[in-house]
Amino acid sequence: RTRQQKRKHEGEADDGHEEFDPQSLREHEEFTKVKNIQSIELGKWEMETWYFSPFPPEYNGVSKLFFCEFDLCFFKRKNQLQRHMRKVEILHPPGDEIYRCTYKDRQDNPLTLSFFEVDGKKEKIYCQNLCYLAKLFLDHKTLYYDVDLFLFYILCEVDERGCHPVGYFSKEKHSEEGYNLACILTLPAHQRKGYGKLLISFSYELSKKEGKIGTPERPLSDLGAVSYYSYWTRTVLTVLKNHEGSISIRQLSDMTAIKQDDIISTLQRLNLIQYQKGQHVICAAPKLVERHIKEAGNFRYEVDAAKLIWSPYSTAQA
Repeated sequence: RTRQQKRKHEGEADDGHEEFDPQSLREHEEFTKVKNIQSIELGKWEMETWYFSPFPPEYNGVSKLFFCEFDLCFFKRKNQLQRHMRKVEILHPPGDEIYRCTYKDRQDNPLTLSFFEVDGKKEKIYCQNLCYLAKLFLDHKTLYYDVDLFLFYILCEVDERGCHPVGYFSKEKHSEEGYNLACILTLPAHQRKGYGKLLISFSYELSKKEGKIGTPERPLSDLGAVSYYSYWTRTVLTVLKNHEGSISIRQLSDMTAIKQDDIISTLQRLNLIQYQKGQHVICAAPKLVERHIKEAGNFRYEVDAAKLIWSPYSTAQA
């Protein structure tokens, strides 16, 4: 089943709640709102959680979980994690490294970032653990789904101790709706560093390699919507700024891999488009475009397409 079908199926079951009397239903709904894990440790970071996540029953009553940052196995006690870490040999996510680039961070120090592609069918436990972890910070009704149908792209900071995950996005292997991203998360310890826009930018770089137009799966979270709006604004307006002569919405879409509807809604929010004689006409004065680009903020980390070593998923890989 696709994620959407699974949601519909779960939605139908939830609407009935035949097995619950009113009191039990209230208790059930109250329980699902209350976060069960209060904090996690991942690598050198300790993070307070935001939401409930459906960990297995044996973790009921555990307030803090300790994650191995390389294989995402999780433990109730620090000494269990330390024993586990002594056996860990692979110091990166269990997939193919498809991108590595060295940037400068805010302090102008060199920072190496890499992306790993992990197949949910081949690395089921890792991807399910990633979903458990992500749900602690994502306000979705259901996140634990059939990982076989998805590819996961893990963004890591790289140093001499290994590749340390800072965020990820997932993508359906075959999306009938043309989605190029299903879920996206920058871990709280790494937010406001420019990683959200890098994750979004990378998803569109994959779409360009596929020769497709992409759009994220809806609904977007509040944080996701802000990041996407900023990304679309800067990307579309940069093309407008550098393009000589007129340009159509379709041309903009082909150049950026952004869906036409997303381009139109972005330009409408900026009051840079009008509907005349049955078609959309871009009305973007250069000074206005420049102002909006500044307001949208910079991309701290641009994707260097030449360093992306990747080929699209095919049924032969299944």
